[in-house]
Amino acid sequence: MLTIIPAIDLIDGKCVRLSKGDYNQKTIYNENPLEVAKAFEDHGLRRLHLVDLDGAKENHVVNWTVLEKIASKTGLVIDFGGGIKSEEDIEIVFNSGAAMATIGSIAVKDKTLFFSWLEKFGPGKIILGADAKDKKIAVAGWLETTGIDLFEFLEEYLGRGVKYVLCTDISKDGMLEGTSIELYKELIQRFEQMELIASGGIAQMDELYTLDKMNVAGAIIGKAIYEGKITLTDLQNFINR
Repeated sequence: MLTIIPAIDLIDGKCVRLSKGDYNQKTIYNENPLEVAKAFEDHGLRRLHLVDLDGAKENHVVNWTVLEKIASKTGLVIDFGGGIKSEEDIEIVFNSGAAMATIGSIAVKDKTLFFSWLEKFGPGKIILGADAKDKKIAVAGWLETTGIDLFEFLEEYLGRGVKYVLCTDISKDGMLEGTSIELYKELIQRFEQMELIASGGIAQMDELYTLDKMNVAGAIIGKAIYEGKITLTDLQNFINR
């Protein structure tokens, strides 16, 4: 069963969305992320993907107080990403109430540190962020594309015990033009043991039914909710079907 994971992206403590990860293409949707999180919970959603865009840019966790507030005032299971670059950062994230940490850039730039966290906290608490553009890994809040092949990257990390993979096709993110169904099909066929979380571009309920049939573990939805393409009632009906 596909787990629906709504997203809240944070800049200056506010709920925003970017297009293709471009900080210059920013829309503020709500100045109170807790209000947004509570609305998700009221509609039967149990998970939340909280992204610290300031943190991704500044190379350390910035918006941890928002995480703390949402974690203490809702029952949502939160995975937090953005700016987790050090032991101090990951401790802040877990101490502030995150159930899971999404790690992208460090997994690429400091494998030793990433695998030490995987060992220390366990594969149930670490989500590997595999953000890609043209099947090449991108890091630093998507500000930097590497020459690393997505499939080779996943082969290595899944072989070392990673369980959850959040894969975002950057070219799709925030564009509401549909998600990368073909890429996810390819990933699932190749890595059956992987719990894949799809992210980027989801714009219609049909896509969620398709991802569910494909045995994708989870789907992150952001802009489609904020732009009214997918309503919280739609998601509630999907969960309760």
